[in-house]
Order: sequence, then C-alpha cells, then structure tokens
Amino acid sequence: MISVAEAVASRRSIRAFTDAPVPLEVIQRVLDQARMAPSGCNFQPWEAVVLTGAPLKALQERLLASQIDSPLEYDFSAPQAEPRYRDRMVDLGAAMYSAIGVQRADASSRQDFTQRNLVSFDAPVLLLAHFPKLMKEPQWSDVGMWLQTIMLLLRGEGLDSCPQEYMGLYGRTIKDELGLGEDVLLF
Repeated sequence: MISVAEAVASRRSIRAFTDAPVPLEVIQRVLDQARMAPSGCNFQPWEAVVLTGAPLKALQERLLASQIDSPLEYDFSAPQAEPRYRDRMVDLGAAMYSAIGVQRADASSRQDFTQRNLVSFDAPVLLLAHFPKLMKEPQWSDVGMWLQTIMLLLRGEGLDSCPQEYMGLYGRTIKDELGLGEDVLLF
C-alpha cells in the first residue's frame, strides 16, 4: 500500500493501457471507499456506470461510428479564451504529441490519437460519471472531488486512470447507449 502523498505524486493520465483485467472486487472496494469524499450538504450528487467486457466494447463501437454532439451540452474548453489558460493547453498538447512522436503538421496522426479517447486508450474498465442536470457548480466541484478520490484510491491499488472530459463531447450518444435520461449530465 502506498501513502496518500505517493498516490498524489504518482498519479498520471495514462493513455496506453494493457489488457490485464481488473478484478471486480477492486473496483467495488475503490467505489465503496470513495463514497466518503466530501460533498456540500451531503448531497453526494455523483452516480456512475462501470463498463467492462462486451458492454464496454459495444459502447466503444457506437462511439467510433458517431459524431460529436451538436450542440454540446456544456463547454469544457471555455477557459481557452484567456491567453494564459490557452497557452497551458497548447503547451500540454505540444508535449503530449511530441512524446508520442506526432508532428504538429501531421493532422491525420493527431486525429487518430484523438480518436483513441473513444476506446479509452484500451483501458479494461470505464467509469462514466453523471449527475442530475439540476446540480450546479458547487455539486460539479463535489463530483470532481469524488473522481479525484477514485483516482487516488486506484493508485493505492497499483492501478492507473485517465479522466476524459472528451467523452462529454458524445454525452447524448453515451446516455442513449446506457439508457440514461436527458435529465442527467455526463461528466
């Protein structure tokens, strides 16, 4: 078992997973422990669907055959209007593509890598967080703390993760595939 400090220091967004299965009891233990994450007024607004195996593959196939939602349910890239945040995003993209050997001018390879989001970089487990649309910014913060707690608990189990706001671009498609109503927001 690693310390909380070690989990924080070693957590990374992994974009290349192995096909090693993750035992269901590990996922159940992490989710059970994560329910202790803080939430204002104890609303605990978070809900999740965990997919593995055939249901995960079915969703991935549907996503690969789908288009980005139009209009989007929410804009996660709005901060790029501010130069200092846009610069951070551009720097991150340049470092990431450089690390995998993709040149800026190679639009096809960049698009191929972006599409890897739709198969969650081959992760054997996908957790899709959602919450009722009536929740506001404070509850979005609560969900973020819950997800961070999950990621740190996964590190404690020796596992990695990759939060994917990208999936929000396909929110309606995902909700339809999972049988979730229009009254929830995929996070």
